[in-house]
Amino acid sequence: MNKIRLIVWRELKSRLTNKTFIIMTVLAPLLIAGFFAVMIQLMQSDEKEQKLLVLDESGLFKDTFSGKDDVSITYSKQDLTKAQSEFVGKGYTCLLWISPTILEGGAGAVKLVYQKSPGAGFQTWLKTSMEKVLYEYKLRSNNIDPDVIHNSKTSVKFIIQKVDDAGNVQDTGDLGFVGFLIGALMFVFVMMYGMMVFRSVMEEKTSRIVEVIVSSVKPFELMMGKIIGVALLGIIQFLIMGIITTVLISLVSLFLLKDANAKYQLFKDQQEYVKKHGTNIDLNQLEKFEEQREVFDMLKKFEKIDFVQVVVCFVLFFIGGYLFYSSIMAAIGSAVDSEADSQQFITPVMLPLTLGYMIALKTVMDPDSSTVFWASLIPFTSPIVMMARVSSGTGVPVWQIIVSLVTLYGTFIGTTLLAARIYRTGILMYGKKVSWKELGKWIFYK
Repeated sequence: MNKIRLIVWRELKSRLTNKTFIIMTVLAPLLIAGFFAVMIQLMQSDEKEQKLLVLDESGLFKDTFSGKDDVSITYSKQDLTKAQSEFVGKGYTCLLWISPTILEGGAGAVKLVYQKSPGAGFQTWLKTSMEKVLYEYKLRSNNIDPDVIHNSKTSVKFIIQKVDDAGNVQDTGDLGFVGFLIGALMFVFVMMYGMMVFRSVMEEKTSRIVEVIVSSVKPFELMMGKIIGVALLGIIQFLIMGIITTVLISLVSLFLLKDANAKYQLFKDQQEYVKKHGTNIDLNQLEKFEEQREVFDMLKKFEKIDFVQVVVCFVLFFIGGYLFYSSIMAAIGSAVDSEADSQQFITPVMLPLTLGYMIALKTVMDPDSSTVFWASLIPFTSPIVMMARVSSGTGVPVWQIIVSLVTLYGTFIGTTLLAARIYRTGILMYGKKVSWKELGKWIFYK
């Protein structure tokens, strides 16, 4: 045990002081927080105030086309050429020219002029609003009341709930894309740290350093020391990265989502007020949040995710998945003399990981399918698929998580015993290309 502890310490010491390790530990949280900030900024980039000057030569829009909170509209009968040269100087952000032949349609019926792009959101809103005005105009021209058409349309909003085995109903987050991202992150980390063990074993073998080391320690002790050492390294890196990432994302959310969170809190307060007082209030006095409903729905789904459970499960499944695959990687590293020779062994090992990644994608569309269920229990794919299920917010029974973990760690013990048989023979063998048949002999050789 003391020898394994010394090997673990050697692995930690050599890697903790590595510049690449330090840079990646700091750089990865910065990249994650930067990506998060960019996504928020892109979502909010279309919400800037617009002052629109409209030259309506069709005469259809003046009394029916109006702005919104962040868009003000001014109508003018000015000449188009003159307006194009002067609208920026007068404080307008965009100029909209509407042709007198707009009802006939075709290219060139509408022109939008701007100095700085108003964004895709504004352009979509403008196009939709104009199409609505023309649609209602044509209905009236055919003696059809637009209100009758609009009142016949009814939108349906689902309240997503799940019933557990005891019959209890609970709301779910249903964030499949988040689950897929967490599963993909697990795939990257398990593969990265597993390859780290493989290269460490192979480098010591090719440099012949291992001949000196095994003169004082057993091959099994050397293999376990490397596996445990890199596992501790991963846990340390996770903790540091997790703390830095949490702080950075909290700061980003504080500054970039300040208005959205404030409006969401007001929205929830108004909902509680309506529930408490019922119809005894004037609904017209309440603030409208129609344009923010999608953002509010997203924030509400995030609230349903148990982040403590996600973090705990991520650590447990990473350790289990890493131990399972790293023992196999250590055996492969001991059996080959070069990375080129290892491809025939590494590829079959990587296939289950890749399959788990692909099944994690299926959790976005069908999280309760039998394929996803069994893949979250089978050790070859469970670290990735189970994490995709847990972090998607759809609710995973605790017994399934426990069964998956017990199976994963139990299988690790079995693969470690088999890997040790390959390791003890292959670590001191040079100049021979090993086949699958040869590995089989090593496993059963006593």
